[in-house]
Amino acid sequence: MKTCEIVNLYTLSETIAADLFTGLTYPWEALPKISEFICKLGKTLDPEKYDQRGDNIWIAKNAKVAPTAFLNGPLIVDEEAEIRHCAFVRGNAIVGKGAVVGNSTELKNVVLFNKVQVPHYNYVGDSILGYKSHMGAGSITSNVKSDKTLVVVKDGREEIATGLKKFGAMLGDEVEVGCNSVLNPGTVVGRESNIYPLSMVRGVVPKHSIYKNKNEIVEKQ
Repeated sequence: MKTCEIVNLYTLSETIAADLFTGLTYPWEALPKISEFICKLGKTLDPEKYDQRGDNIWIAKNAKVAPTAFLNGPLIVDEEAEIRHCAFVRGNAIVGKGAVVGNSTELKNVVLFNKVQVPHYNYVGDSILGYKSHMGAGSITSNVKSDKTLVVVKDGREEIATGLKKFGAMLGDEVEVGCNSVLNPGTVVGRESNIYPLSMVRGVVPKHSIYKNKNEIVEKQ
């Protein structure tokens, strides 16, 4: 599954968390490592550029954080990011440079690369969102299967057992997710692909594609 490999999904120079992916093949392998990585990285950050607020929370001095936002660690908010009114960061989160976490958006065990936008009523859990990816209003990652079994990534007849009970979505660079879409557990969306609004997505979406429904995925022209 070449589409699912880290090298084919992400520009690692566009995240403070590049070292998190060292030695890994698939991005979901990083999910259990996020918390420990934040705690180690945070202690190395330049105190001239980052404030430490409580246990294992580091916020760039030029980031904008609304007073109504709830921030729980471990957490790193990188430079020029914006955490808006009533955002709920539950912890184990890296918010990249220039990223936007918006009104009533909830984050948990995630890496948002630089310039990611999750600006309106989004739930993003156990997921990794690539450079400049964007989730439309009300779109969410569903990170646990209804039968609570371990998540398997499926691409046609190919399958990869992840060994994870909690796994939301892996979005490549510059992915656009339409409003009120649900990304089911184990979803992987290739670079520069678009998901139609109101979609229910499962499995692997190829790069540079338009997802209209599970039976209609077309290459961008």
